[in-house]
Amino acid sequence: MTTNNYNVNEQGYYGEYGGAYIPEILFNNVEELKNNYLEIIESDSFKKEFDELLKNYVGRPTPLYHAKNLSSQFHTNIFLKREDLNHTGAHKINNALGQILLAKRLGKKRIIAETGAGQHGVATATACALMNLECIVYMGEVDIKRQAPNVARMKMLGAKVIPATSGSKTLKDATNEAIRDWINHTETTHYIIGSVVGPHPYPDMVTRFQSVISKEMKNQLLEQVGKENPEFVIACVGGGSNAAGAFYHYLNNENVKLIGVEAAGKGIQTGHTAATLTIGKPGIIHGSKTYLMQNEDGQIIEPYSISAGLDYPGIGPIHSFLHDVKRANYMHVTDKEALEAALNLTQKEGIIPALESSHALAVLTKLNFKKTDTVVVNLSGRGDKDLTTYINYLNQNDYEK
Repeated sequence: MTTNNYNVNEQGYYGEYGGAYIPEILFNNVEELKNNYLEIIESDSFKKEFDELLKNYVGRPTPLYHAKNLSSQFHTNIFLKREDLNHTGAHKINNALGQILLAKRLGKKRIIAETGAGQHGVATATACALMNLECIVYMGEVDIKRQAPNVARMKMLGAKVIPATSGSKTLKDATNEAIRDWINHTETTHYIIGSVVGPHPYPDMVTRFQSVISKEMKNQLLEQVGKENPEFVIACVGGGSNAAGAFYHYLNNENVKLIGVEAAGKGIQTGHTAATLTIGKPGIIHGSKTYLMQNEDGQIIEPYSISAGLDYPGIGPIHSFLHDVKRANYMHVTDKEALEAALNLTQKEGIIPALESSHALAVLTKLNFKKTDTVVVNLSGRGDKDLTTYINYLNQNDYEK
């Protein structure tokens, strides 16, 4: 565990970011979570059930793979934390199972969730099927079209997928609809937020469930290279849950450079971007104070990314804080750079990454490494859901090996 330097305080803030800016009707639900989550998730019975599911159902620990061909290309030692090999194909299942177990202990019978790329929706639907709970997933109409395989999985798992048809019809709008649902069903419903966003205690709770990633990294690095700490940890950032989990156990070691990678979309100056920390400023979104893409009047600027999971105008408050205190360095890459990085990994290592993870891979070309460095890239998801996008890119560019 880390000290309190970078963790949430008792009021639910990371520095000036976080808090719980919620309508009064949700106060009891959020207070119930805040007053009970730590006691529940730190109890022996919870830990036993959660750890058993992570091991025997999810398939943890996920491998830490030494990518020799990629290492040769960048003249350093690159390791991939293979979250793509989890059951359901991404890191999202870690948090979904944790929150399902928490919800059951709070007596909730109905589960709602929002999803962008669909991986959190699939993970939630999977956990609900396992625990025999009703599941409703809100998803932007645009994302439903571009992530059709994940929509099919959710429906097959028994979830009801409801399209969000307002705004940009993407993740922000799906979150709005999920919050409206929660307001109308406060007694029976638990809202499983999929990232380190939302009102306290969600950012801390999701971070804790995802911290298994960096916990495993330390053990695996010790076994493979003889030291727990790499020189770099790199992860993509939309809301930021996979990055928060990958960074967690390294936060107090200043020798480990933490790199978060946002989606620049078509370029940060084009108006078609989701690079919140680059062009945003502090504001309130979905229950917390954090960096937010907004105009001079405080109205949300619609985000854009080719990657549905990074297509969000805000960011987790922990990342806003880490950015401000310069504990983590946040970079950005374009759609094209991410697509090229995906093809590069696929053809160098035989691993097809999710478009989200490809953003993390793309910054390898922008950083300076020593030959002796150990670099861990969190490969947060697999690319099955993005094959149509990849195929279209190949066809447009007549890409040849």
